[in-house]
Amino acid sequence: MPFTGRNEMIAIRSSGRSSLPVLSVFLSAILFATGGLFFKIIPWDALAISAARSLLSGAALLVYLLIRRHRFRINGTVLTAAAAITVTNTLFALANKLTTAGNTIVLQFTMPVFVILIMLLFFRQRPSRLEIGTCAVTLIGIVLFFVDGLSVGNMAGNLLALISGLAYAVFFIWNSREDSDPFTSILLSYAAASLIGLPSLLRTDIAGSSAETLLSVLGLGLLQQALGHVFFSFGIKRTPPVTASLISGIEPVLNPVLVAVFYHEMLTPLSLAAAGIVLSAILFYNLRTAGRKRLQGDNT
Repeated sequence: MPFTGRNEMIAIRSSGRSSLPVLSVFLSAILFATGGLFFKIIPWDALAISAARSLLSGAALLVYLLIRRHRFRINGTVLTAAAAITVTNTLFALANKLTTAGNTIVLQFTMPVFVILIMLLFFRQRPSRLEIGTCAVTLIGIVLFFVDGLSVGNMAGNLLALISGLAYAVFFIWNSREDSDPFTSILLSYAAASLIGLPSLLRTDIAGSSAETLLSVLGLGLLQQALGHVFFSFGIKRTPPVTASLISGIEPVLNPVLVAVFYHEMLTPLSLAAAGIVLSAILFYNLRTAGRKRLQGDNT
């Protein structure tokens, strides 16, 4: 679930008045948002689901990269980013089975805050007042999530989702380096996640699974991940920053809505309030950052 923000680690360029890139970002946000629902529908063990998704997504990505004749790169940066996104996706899978889909996606959505903290603690990059304010408000939302977790038994899932956000931040930071290759890192992460979850997948009665389960597995691997990344990769390079930021906010909002409508899993009032605080803080930060980048571009 990609996120538009931070200095900017994803390059975004406007493409005139064409609506196709905007539509592509919109479709990617919708596809990414289906992840929570698919994880809830599939009755398998979380690691088995992760392995199946990674096998399907990895095969699709490999075919795409071979067709594009992508030049793969292996170095310390690529391997670190691969390890980070492996942790991100694996913990996301586990968290979805332990807590609500809404808690999982919103806590992972705190990734930009971890980017700010990591850049301060390890790279001595001092945060701006906007970044400090975003961290403070987001922290309030996180505390509310964990207070709610104590009362409803979701503490372990909330913690895994939060660590997933931290790992996602490491992935973004390392992919901002010149010697990075996000495609190679993601492909390696799919291979790693497949191996991690393979024992669980082999113990799963795939042949005895319902048609709904098998279709959900295919949807998770080929639609939510593979096709979602294709739409995102095309649209994010050609969509204005503010527009992309607004559209990116659809994912953490739509994710729990889909789960509530089709799976009947509801957020508690406290989690709903926490989600509103976190999403508002991150979206405001994203919009202000994107707006400043646009102004800087207009002045150059």
